[in-house]
Amino acid sequence: MEAAPALHYLDGGATAVDVVVEVTARDGAAAGKPVEAAEVIIIDCSRSMTGEKISAARAATKAAVDCLRDGMHFAVIAGTIGARQVYPPAGGLAVSGPETRAYAKKAVSALRADGGTAIGTWLVAAAELLMMRPGAVAHAILLTDGRNEGEPAAALDAAIARVTGVFQCDCRGVGDDWEVEELRKVTSALLGELAVVEEPTGLTADFEKMVAQTMGKTKADVRLRVVTPARATVRLVRQVHPTVEDLTSRGSRVSERRAEYPAGAWGTDFRAYHIAFSVKPGSVTDPKMRVARVQLVEKGADRDDGDDGDVVLAEAEAFAKWTDDIALSTQLNQKVAHYTGQVDLANAIREGLQARRNNDRRRAEEKLGLAVQLAAATGQAMSAALLDKLVVVDDAAKGRVRLREGVAAIDEIKLDTYSTRTSRDGRGSKDGRQD
Repeated sequence: MEAAPALHYLDGGATAVDVVVEVTARDGAAAGKPVEAAEVIIIDCSRSMTGEKISAARAATKAAVDCLRDGMHFAVIAGTIGARQVYPPAGGLAVSGPETRAYAKKAVSALRADGGTAIGTWLVAAAELLMMRPGAVAHAILLTDGRNEGEPAAALDAAIARVTGVFQCDCRGVGDDWEVEELRKVTSALLGELAVVEEPTGLTADFEKMVAQTMGKTKADVRLRVVTPARATVRLVRQVHPTVEDLTSRGSRVSERRAEYPAGAWGTDFRAYHIAFSVKPGSVTDPKMRVARVQLVEKGADRDDGDDGDVVLAEAEAFAKWTDDIALSTQLNQKVAHYTGQVDLANAIREGLQARRNNDRRRAEEKLGLAVQLAAATGQAMSAALLDKLVVVDDAAKGRVRLREGVAAIDEIKLDTYSTRTSRDGRGSKDGRQD
């Protein structure tokens, strides 16, 4: 784990310090064997999931069930206007084994598309099941092809708030008639990944991959802990890789100078966090000041002797030093700039798409042009390729573009879904990895 840079030079009177903390957990370094895991697979069975979509969903769910290791707990839910437990039919979680996997696949074969869509009820049902295995890596897969029209938006928001912290959830939208922002709310709160499945035939490999990732976790509950001295306060905590996620409002204050932010379950992961601080101004004659100690912590059970049982997995420190050397105080932090540029890219894409939906052509071209410019500057080749489906690029360096006519809905969804993913900055070490 490394903070970049370890020492941040400030000119006289400056009060802002920005650092990027990068963490890599490799095989063996993640400290331990995979822990107990529980999986709930939620399949949209509304009436729009007909034909090839429901057939592919059945096949993908059965493939995912086949991947479950013996002893793992699992369940399958069919989502419509309510949440019907498909397997085990009597409720609760089944224990994976040859017999239960066979029964589950038989039950999945009977799934039919008929009903509405109420995602909030599905999430609550999954949480109730996963709470039966406290301490396990709790994960859900949610597949849908439509909008959440079976319940008010407030009901979905309330359900998300109710289940936040209970489990992580990866969402998949199949086809081109679902609402990106609805599923993004789910994955943002539940620390999951959002992706579009353009063709139903791509579901099987995707489901298998998600189950394998869940089974590979070695830490069930990890937090990013930030400890500051009296002269420093936290302004921003944002995950900037693999996706952009603002965690600032989600911190829990453990003590006056210590706060923790959710990082979910970990296996062999690489993640990066941008943390911004405000500090009381110092003098060039002052010694360097410690701005923060940042730790990655595995949460443990509180004990009677007052020990919280937490395990520090990695730690880094950030310092500030005031200087009258302009060359030092104006040094560009390349990692902060790299990830900040990609956050700006994500914002430009989302604002441009919203303006396009609002038929505000001038603003849409302005924002999507900025996105083209930023994609080129930050090396985001995939974003650039997706943007090219929506705009004609006249000058990428200057961000001059024109909206294309007749854009396919799936191309807009793909750009919107991909917008919060970031590329990794590999300039910090010889192999491009940070510990």
